[in-house]
Amino acid sequence: MNMKLSFRWYGEDDPISLEYISQIPGMRSIVSAVYDVKPGEVWSEESIKKIKDACEARGLVFDVVESIPVHEDIKLGCGDVDRLIDVYCENVRRCAKYGVKCVTYNFMPVFDWTRTQLDKRAADGSTSLVMYFDQLKGLDPLRDDIHLPGWDSSYTQSEVRELIRAYGELGSEGLWRNLERFLERVVPVAEECGVRMAIHPDDPPYPIFGIPRIITSEESLDRMLAIVDSPANSICLCTGSLGCTRSNDVTAMVKKYAARDRIAFMHIRNVKVMDDGSFEERAHLSSCGSLDMYEIVRSLAECGFSGYVRPDHGRMIWGESGKPGYGLFDRALGAAYINGLFEACEKNLKGD
Repeated sequence: MNMKLSFRWYGEDDPISLEYISQIPGMRSIVSAVYDVKPGEVWSEESIKKIKDACEARGLVFDVVESIPVHEDIKLGCGDVDRLIDVYCENVRRCAKYGVKCVTYNFMPVFDWTRTQLDKRAADGSTSLVMYFDQLKGLDPLRDDIHLPGWDSSYTQSEVRELIRAYGELGSEGLWRNLERFLERVVPVAEECGVRMAIHPDDPPYPIFGIPRIITSEESLDRMLAIVDSPANSICLCTGSLGCTRSNDVTAMVKKYAARDRIAFMHIRNVKVMDDGSFEERAHLSSCGSLDMYEIVRSLAECGFSGYVRPDHGRMIWGESGKPGYGLFDRALGAAYINGLFEACEKNLKGD
């Protein structure tokens, strides 16, 4: 197959071992990061090499980083921004030195993702992440103490309020200006190093509590790609993030950006969008959610997609417990399903 199947691993503290991951048929790459260093600090070469060596010992390749976090001051355009971007560039260089080819990141203010529940129980007994709007009703982070899943617990409630106020004043266009500044500095460094920067869409792709979101749609992806027109400035196209709003035609977006070779990384998962716009994360199979996984994979295969793919969030099934969305069993099922779709689509294209 042209695509490179990958699996996210959270390092030595991950309850899922590299040994188990290596047993998934077709598994090639590990997606990981140095998780014990704060944003804005340099990753040690020893830490990067340790991940590389651990993966190679299991016949796997550490060539995707998810993520090098973007410091909040870079997003806000305040503080010692130039130094922080220099540090970011140095981390890209160090990762490239040890074989990393793709760096995923996001430009989401304050919180990487938002859900209202991490363990919604389905009729079959599995549990998954969900976003129900009725669970958000009446909440005001400027007034209430809010602890939603996905919200960084390292912030105090007062710090959260200050950040929300700051982003409210900055607005979407201010955030776009700061993304431009970031990309204009980082992408040329990535290009020199043979690394593709892959921006992850906002999750979910619409404002929550007035916090701006800017990577949300085809229009916004076009704008982002035009900032620095280079293959090193690419997309981590997450079907679940973009697909949790009906306004996004995920299959059409995959066709468009894969044809232009601007997708460096695919996060493939399914979601079920409800009548009120709420959504539930579901099993990968097309019939389980709102997305046509076959058409998404066929679009990639038709474009000869050779980037990275990983089964994204999975349900908790078969009695497994662990990090919500990141158990072994359902993601392994997702990997097998993705493998099967790619094999069928690629053989069909060849007329086999």
